[in-house]
Amino acid sequence: MIQAIDTTKLTLMLNELRLPTIKQMWPSFAERADKEGWPAARFLATIAEHEIADRDRRRRERHLAEAKLLPGKTLDTFDFDAVPMISKAQVMAICAGDGWLGNGANLILFGPPGGGKSHLSSAIGLALIENGWRVLFARTSDLVQKLQVARRELALENAINRLDRFDLLILDDLAYVAKDQAETSVLFELISAIYERRSLLITANQPFGDWNKVFPDPAMTLAAVDRLVHHATIFEMNVESYRRRTAIDRKQHGPGRPAKSATPKNTAMSLSDNQPAT
Repeated sequence: MIQAIDTTKLTLMLNELRLPTIKQMWPSFAERADKEGWPAARFLATIAEHEIADRDRRRRERHLAEAKLLPGKTLDTFDFDAVPMISKAQVMAICAGDGWLGNGANLILFGPPGGGKSHLSSAIGLALIENGWRVLFARTSDLVQKLQVARRELALENAINRLDRFDLLILDDLAYVAKDQAETSVLFELISAIYERRSLLITANQPFGDWNKVFPDPAMTLAAVDRLVHHATIFEMNVESYRRRTAIDRKQHGPGRPAKSATPKNTAMSLSDNQPAT
């Protein structure tokens, strides 16, 4: 009877302390400790290690669910051979997150449609989550529309502030934002608010010189580019469309991966003076 009362009290205390794994596992570990004569310190350390490991797993699951990454897009499934101007070693260093996310540095991927920008950006986001960072992936046009709604409801500042919980915000397909004063104004406010506080990963089809198609105001274009390139690493992924190559290869060789990547138009990779990783 005494044991039952003690067990009930212990369960209540573990609930109060929010230790669900210890609450679930302590009876089996206690039984094993009694049989094997564990010192009290070993028993305590063992159940504490399991609690920490399970807490980390639950946190990664939450962060993965909130990130809205593209399904199936990982570094393992990214064809680095098809994009020779991208260094796999540098990408792996970037995926650690150290040295750039904490400083609010940016990563920008340029290239024509179908070159793998969205795949690589989502894969980088996934790797960062696995390393303990928080990430949000969004099509730029979708996020801008949500921020426009917030502005109409006089809640734009709060909406942008809620994005602060993410270490990295991935804005996919920046160029598809409508050249509309309301949309581009909201996008510029987002870039300005995040500048040097949180990191951005941006994918875009056009180089900076064509961003007047996104921002109708030349001064706004210049200001946006200035904020984005400061402390930024830039990858130029000027290759033939992966989707087009896949379709041609399937027609010629049947289902499977493309037989061989086409020669890239431009293999230069431009880096700023403040690189996230080397």
